[in-house]
Amino acid sequence: MKILIIEDEKSLSESIVSFLSTKDYVCEQAFSCSEASMKIGLYQYDCILLDLMLPDGNGLDLFHEI
Repeated sequence: MKILIIEDEKSLSESIVSFLSTKDYVCEQAFSCSEASMKIGLYQYDCILLDLMLPDGNGLDLFHEI
């Protein structure tokens, strides 16, 4: 399963990736709305973990875009 983690707090994001990787999930990270939007346009994900408060926008706006 391929998961996109959209979280601006890098230590929290790394912690999530570390845990999920032990369960054999493939994880990618995005740290802003713009980076997440670009990745969503390029790749297919089975699951997206989305932070609502991002430095360059609101996660809910990104949710509606998806």
